[in-house]
Amino acid sequence: MKGNNPVFVWMGVFSMLMASMVILSCNQKQAAVNQEEVHEEPEVSIEYGIETDSFLVVKDKIERNENLSHILMRHNISYPIIDALAKESKEVFDVRKIATGRPYTIFCSKDSGNTAKCFIYESNQSEYVVFDMRNGIKVYKGEKPVETKVQQASGVINSSMYVTLDEQGVNPALAVELAQIYAWSIDFYRIQKGDWFSVVYEEKFVEGQSIGIGRIYAANFNHLSEDNYAFYYEYEDVKGYFDEKGQSEKKAFLQAPVKFSRISSGFTRNRYHPILKRNKPHLGTDYAAPYGTPIVAVGDGEVIEARYKRNNGNYVKIRHNRTYTTQYLHMSKFAKGIKKGVRVHQGDVIGYVGSTGLATGPHVCYRFWKNGKQVDHRREKFPPLKPVDPKYLDDFRAKSKELKKKLDEKVKRQLNA
Repeated sequence: MKGNNPVFVWMGVFSMLMASMVILSCNQKQAAVNQEEVHEEPEVSIEYGIETDSFLVVKDKIERNENLSHILMRHNISYPIIDALAKESKEVFDVRKIATGRPYTIFCSKDSGNTAKCFIYESNQSEYVVFDMRNGIKVYKGEKPVETKVQQASGVINSSMYVTLDEQGVNPALAVELAQIYAWSIDFYRIQKGDWFSVVYEEKFVEGQSIGIGRIYAANFNHLSEDNYAFYYEYEDVKGYFDEKGQSEKKAFLQAPVKFSRISSGFTRNRYHPILKRNKPHLGTDYAAPYGTPIVAVGDGEVIEARYKRNNGNYVKIRHNRTYTTQYLHMSKFAKGIKKGVRVHQGDVIGYVGSTGLATGPHVCYRFWKNGKQVDHRREKFPPLKPVDPKYLDDFRAKSKELKKKLDEKVKRQLNA
């Protein structure tokens, strides 16, 4: 009979044996996989470059009048060690500059003493200082990873730039950066309802939180229905912002000597003086601002006066060239080093807002002379500084064309929304 043939019997046995071996091999492999999963290394938690699992982690913020000694002594660190830490940190960070409200982290031992082993002070949102007491004493700085993203924003101004940006969830610091770019061409104290802007810029993030604005690549600020494009461009040792034609956004003079204040009194031939109680010319522009607000030179020049007068209070006068002279009145004090004969550059701090002399409140009275005659600086048109070199114009135009397209598309969607 065929079924009794020894050959077929042994073939059946061999097949069963091979199937068993395959099943056994698969089971062994699965067991090995399961064994690997069981022995998988646990994830290690790291903060500020330090493994945290073996420490008790304490997080808090600097309280008013609190210093390094107060904090560490609460965590069983003796004064001699604190003194040694302060001395070790001199070249890294001045412990006297620990500021109220800044966050800190302490890694403490898990024993009954809970003794501090590391103290980390966050000096800003991305930088921190480590006071390490684990093996001797070490003090060093560290930085959190910063992620930079290219963003776009646009908006129509109904009240202020800050409000418009805030309503869109955009970092209001962008307003400061835009004001600096247009400081020579747009008077931000005269922004009108209905003005609009479009901008391409970098924004920096730490742990998902915005920490500030990076470079602005391009912007258009439409003021009084007039476009004002600005494109960042650099070549050789030149870098800055230029308009569509390659003309520099920088001019010989800034529009104002203080940032983000308000005009409390303009240039006029007939104004009622609040102290003298009579009408008289006011041949300057008053910018109201909080006490201590920095006052800057609107252009390069030489300080020809820096002194006190009864009506002017503390004031500085700068000769820029044979044509132009500027003056800054009612300062609370002069900036360090400001005196007659000193050369200053555009944007240098020359003093601070106050109310010395004939003044009812803190402000700077800014006066502007042209050919020896006081004029309203807001009505003057100043030429730009050096334009893009002609040999780089083609490259500039190609790059700015692409950025302009992005600006226009973004604001078009915004205005049609």
